[in-house]
Amino acid sequence: MSTGTINVAVENIFPLIKKFLYSDHEIFLRELISNATDATLKLKHLTNIGEAKVEYGKPIIEVKIDKEKKQLHIIDQGIGMTKEEVEKYINEIAFSGAEEFIEKYKDKQGEEAGIIGHFGLGFYSAFMVANKVEIITKSYKDEPAAHWVCDGSPNYTLEEADKTERGTEIILHIADDETEFLEKGKITELLTKYNKFMPIPIKFGMKTETLPKPEDAKEDLPDGKAEDPAPTKEVDNIINNPNPAWTKQPTDLKEEDYKSFYRELYPMQFEEPLFNIHLNVDYPFNLTGILYFPKMTNDMNMQKDKIQLYQNQVFVTDNVEGIVPEFLTMLRGVIDSPDIPLNVSRSYLQADGAVKKIASYITRKVADKLKSLFNDNREDFEKKWDDIKIVIEYGMLTEDKFFEKAQQFMLFPTVDGSYFTFDELKDKVAAAQTDKDDKLVLLYASNKEEQHSYIETAKEKGYEVLLLDSPIISHLIQKLESEKENVTFARVDGDHIDNLIKKDEAAISKLSEEEQETLKTFLTETIPADKFTVQLEAMDSNANAFTITEPEFMRRMKEMQQTGGGGMFGMGGFPEMYNLIVNTNNELVGEILNTKTAKKKERLVTQALDLAKLSKGLLKGEEMTKFIKRSYDMIK
Repeated sequence: MSTGTINVAVENIFPLIKKFLYSDHEIFLRELISNATDATLKLKHLTNIGEAKVEYGKPIIEVKIDKEKKQLHIIDQGIGMTKEEVEKYINEIAFSGAEEFIEKYKDKQGEEAGIIGHFGLGFYSAFMVANKVEIITKSYKDEPAAHWVCDGSPNYTLEEADKTERGTEIILHIADDETEFLEKGKITELLTKYNKFMPIPIKFGMKTETLPKPEDAKEDLPDGKAEDPAPTKEVDNIINNPNPAWTKQPTDLKEEDYKSFYRELYPMQFEEPLFNIHLNVDYPFNLTGILYFPKMTNDMNMQKDKIQLYQNQVFVTDNVEGIVPEFLTMLRGVIDSPDIPLNVSRSYLQADGAVKKIASYITRKVADKLKSLFNDNREDFEKKWDDIKIVIEYGMLTEDKFFEKAQQFMLFPTVDGSYFTFDELKDKVAAAQTDKDDKLVLLYASNKEEQHSYIETAKEKGYEVLLLDSPIISHLIQKLESEKENVTFARVDGDHIDNLIKKDEAAISKLSEEEQETLKTFLTETIPADKFTVQLEAMDSNANAFTITEPEFMRRMKEMQQTGGGGMFGMGGFPEMYNLIVNTNNELVGEILNTKTAKKKERLVTQALDLAKLSKGLLKGEEMTKFIKRSYDMIK
């Protein structure tokens, strides 16, 4: 037996490891199983090239708990180590990584705890939960096994062992304040979280499996008792799927395989995904994965952090910002890349050149998939539009390259349920909806029910009205207007229709200028000036007497501020101001002007204003109560 002291400047480094990495201590199991997997895959490689003259077989990794002895065992059947290799890899290389880590981060109290593996510290993370660690290992080479023991100080012992099977067993003597890691439930949780798709089968205990009944078994009796119960047997409890769908070629997978994998990833998600995108690239970086479009809601925050990031089938994180473009973080699925470091800070990822290329590739693949879905089955794409539009709109806003590609499949639905691309829409409405200044005006509604009367007025003119109702639409139409020449968007309730699309011909008012001045003075005195700006317009006599509109610019800025932008008014928000358009050619307006009794005149204005508020969805509470009572009185 030999003893030694690990050559390290920091005295008693293990308490420091535990202290600085405490917030993330559960990852010790991920690190040790990753090491066991590497050892097994190295053996596979050496046997394939003929360097290791041993049988590879069907190796597994086993995790065992011994609660009485307070021990946790991780056992592999991989490449193993000789005594000299233990000395080199455990006492020198790995520990130098541990020392470098502590030296660099001892003043940063855990804030960079995610960087463990970056320093080759994987094995020593065991000391976060154990006060003593043993390694019993036998190399594939014909040499004696070795037994290494360290009690959490720089001192260790290393001697020969009588282990006869190839591979390595790590024994953790769990510390008194870490006994949760001796609980079956906790270990199952961690194995499922980090190692669910590791490439080597991981055994954790046994489970009972029901076998098919023999053909001569007696059937169940009428009282419900089975004459011959189905036979059972105890089998290894393999907790992982070593060959998940993303590791296979797309040609080897059917649609049901993709759906089945989605259910495996999200067992509590009952809705099927709309479609998937299989990622597979080996140059200029390695990346595989499957992304799924789930049904979307307009609440973007609810959707995030569902994509799982892996490195060689080892779970890293489900916070993929910086790797996946922000607009795609609402998708679900898996991305696996050996080129993404296993343990690094997010700021490192966002600055990393390879990671930026990955984000760009994923954006392109998603755009190509959406284009092919649109081209191959437009009818189906239109049916799914409401469930995917928020991702596409968000992508167009935040990624210029995606904006360019999305021109080919971005749809503009109408209130009547038709769908147009931008070019199709332009061709259809250009003749009717080009104003006197040669600008194309695209009318839209954000709510079919609330804006019904405005929509009907536009349709009577022969205009097409789009239905654009996502929470970020104000931002998007602002971008579209800046990118498209001579195009403007106008919500149907932003002004009277003749003002939204101004033509050369203008209606003539039935009222003289003097009458209009008298009318405006009275209305301004009667109608609250802090809520409404009175605007007299000569319109068709059948158009409503009073129409409430909200100026496009003000309303759009207010909406953009609410969804993060356009905040020149600061956090105080925008005042609730509306335009009241008064149709001077409407018969009721003429009656208001000619009514002699001030009280009756005021009552007609109040009633007409309330009707306009009702149409706009602004009549509520006490005003609604008074309106109903007044209406009944007028009927009587």
